[in-house]
Amino acid sequence: LCNREIKFDSFVKEAQNLGAELVATGHYCRKDTFDDDNKKIHRLLAGIDHNKDQSYFLCQITQDQLNKAVFPIGEMTKPEVRKIATGLKLPTASRKDSQGICFIGKVDLPTFLQQQLKPKTGRTVLISSNYHLPVFKNGLPGESITDEELTDMILPYNYNPSSGPTIGKHDGAHYFTVGQRKGINIGGYKKPLFVLLTDSEKNIIYVGEGQDHPGLHRKGLLIKDNEIHWIRPDMRMEQGETREYDVRIRYRQPLEKAMLYHRSEGMFLIFDRQQRGIAPGQFAAWYSGQELLGSGVINA
Repeated sequence: LCNREIKFDSFVKEAQNLGAELVATGHYCRKDTFDDDNKKIHRLLAGIDHNKDQSYFLCQITQDQLNKAVFPIGEMTKPEVRKIATGLKLPTASRKDSQGICFIGKVDLPTFLQQQLKPKTGRTVLISSNYHLPVFKNGLPGESITDEELTDMILPYNYNPSSGPTIGKHDGAHYFTVGQRKGINIGGYKKPLFVLLTDSEKNIIYVGEGQDHPGLHRKGLLIKDNEIHWIRPDMRMEQGETREYDVRIRYRQPLEKAMLYHRSEGMFLIFDRQQRGIAPGQFAAWYSGQELLGSGVINA
């Protein structure tokens, strides 16, 4: 959102007011442009350095915003950039990569949330790895799959306070997200505990033991229709259309094969393999080769 609303919107507009034609950013991604019926189409491409590719962070920008942007280091690797910075004797040449929150500074997200939101003691409930959950085979579904079958594949797992024993307390479900390990602060288990689900209304977090816990893995997700964004509007999927793309649901995650089904309820993304830590509120972005085509906010 910082990129969409500030860097590539308000900041670019202010730069234009000062006479700038383009804005260069330090994102590790690339842009190219081609003509289609005398109309310029811009493509957002992954950076050459696959370990630092930051195209995912720009998954919500528009054609108009891309038109005014250049990415001068997208064709370079991080070591190459540091070498140039060292030659120019820049103070940032050997500085660690920034991990702060945009416009907030050197503070991690949990600390920032604790500073902004009041603590509220709640229960931590342990879900057994043997808890009955639906089982889905690996592989991509076909085009003939029904809406009911798609819905079954994207529904979050349903727990309640009696689904397992209460093993501790926490300071507020609003501090946690699905897949989180840090901050649970409960020991005595063979494997680390991970957040499986948060219930902010009842202020309960449900946790499971080990990153291979079945409650951490899901077959698919849903993006509501009004949250679907296409960087390439000319590639937009119509309702009823189905396509196969590569998808990631977090920064630096390897791309995963998925089928996209645009139905009346929104965009269903069904993966070849179950995905760990699908978290509502995060972005899912889909790629064709090196190009990021579109994205959306995960609803379920």
